[in-house]
Amino acid sequence: MITHDVRAHRSKDNLKREDQLAWKIAEVAADPVAIDDDVTDMIINRIIDNASVGIASLNRSPIKSARAMANAHLREGGATLFGLPAGHRVCAEWAAWANGTAVRELDFHDTFLAAEYSHPGDNIPPTLAVAQQTGCSGDALLRGIATGYEIQVDLVKSICLHEHKIDHIAHIGPSAAAGVGTLLGLDTEIIYQAVQQGLHTTVTTRQSRKGEISSWKAFAPAYAGKQAIEAVDRCMRGEGAPSPIYEGEDSVISFILNGRTARDQGGSPYEPTYHVPLPGKGEAKRGIMDTYTKEHSAEYQSQALIDLAFRMGQKIDDFDKVKSIVLHTSHHTHYVIGTGSGDPQKMDPNASRETLDHSIMYIFAVALQDGEWHHVKSYAPERAQRADTVRLWHKISTIEDPEWTRRYHSHDPNEKAFGAKVVITMEDGSEIVDELGIANAHPFGARPFGRAEYIGKFKTLTDDILDKAESERFLDLVQRLPNLSADEVLLLNPVAPNGYLEENLAKGIF
Repeated sequence: MITHDVRAHRSKDNLKREDQLAWKIAEVAADPVAIDDDVTDMIINRIIDNASVGIASLNRSPIKSARAMANAHLREGGATLFGLPAGHRVCAEWAAWANGTAVRELDFHDTFLAAEYSHPGDNIPPTLAVAQQTGCSGDALLRGIATGYEIQVDLVKSICLHEHKIDHIAHIGPSAAAGVGTLLGLDTEIIYQAVQQGLHTTVTTRQSRKGEISSWKAFAPAYAGKQAIEAVDRCMRGEGAPSPIYEGEDSVISFILNGRTARDQGGSPYEPTYHVPLPGKGEAKRGIMDTYTKEHSAEYQSQALIDLAFRMGQKIDDFDKVKSIVLHTSHHTHYVIGTGSGDPQKMDPNASRETLDHSIMYIFAVALQDGEWHHVKSYAPERAQRADTVRLWHKISTIEDPEWTRRYHSHDPNEKAFGAKVVITMEDGSEIVDELGIANAHPFGARPFGRAEYIGKFKTLTDDILDKAESERFLDLVQRLPNLSADEVLLLNPVAPNGYLEENLAKGIF
């Protein structure tokens, strides 16, 4: 890996494009390196993972809306949608929109956490949609997805967005554009322009994950994927982009990220500098191997805590005898999904599902009581409003522990952790204390996910929906990904039985 120093520049610096981050990203995307076997296996796992949660969410409201919008853009020779047969085709950008929303809705697919947060599997729907519409093989799709993951992971490792209240989809615009560029074998110039447009059009605020969280949380990454496809299309037609998009005097680093704090330093260079790692020429794209999926349908910082709650709940006979529960955890867990957020909605029994899955207080209470977690039942209104749960829930608080924050940001995979130490104080003054740093399903966890676990997750989420023959067809097909023909790539989205899909019949513009 080569670490690139990236900072804001004045326009008069006339920064050469070869020295710009977007160009360096484009060079990585255009480099036709072979895909390592373990990376191939993991990409297959993540396509299975995406299909699991995508099929499980088919009849949820945001997906019905997204599918209705996509179905207003039918196209012969287009891309396919989750749940519908391959003969039903829509424009690729709208397939990315509908399928991307389905993948994100349950907050149940893969994750990577570093300087920023991310769900790198969000790169798969736009890349697959373009592959289907343009007649790409499984091998080309594989290479495109590897690039999407690589660029997403490298940006997330180095450039923090949430510090400036910018949503993490701003890293998806460039990564998905780069992935599509690799898929199509585009040259560096076109990918460079598309990466810049992909970033420029996806800078949005984190209000989508604050306060009363709405269904937009599911749409947001799909929006970024859709924008990335449109950016590539424009640039393939010869159009350009705002440039330099990262380093420009009035651009992202200068006015959205940290660069704006240094504009009054006279003649000295703008600071700070971001240090972005990217593969060198001829170096394999292995970013996906740093990522991990979820065993439980909830925000990633809750994964280890759900596992811990299962363990600690076995030691409590009467939850009404709990006096208080304090989670000693990282800055992110405390301020984003904990009491440090200051969001009263996170303690509200009438809150939306999207809000509840960003409330570690709610999640820990339910997991402690139930000893299990279900993507539907654990969020049901009757579950959230149960009086004994509300009483327990409101006894839970979080505090930041510097050591957990340090471990969260550690670059050492043996130290990096996303959990907490939990202190449960009973009414009689006794305490139950335990801690867990990483989820059981994490690659370094007690029960790491492998192919069997990904298939198990797929079957758990889809067996009540898909016909057995369709489930087996999809699993057989996806595991042959490197050798798939373009016609077989069209069959990579599982098809629901006739009559299963519910539709949003409300009238919109399209």
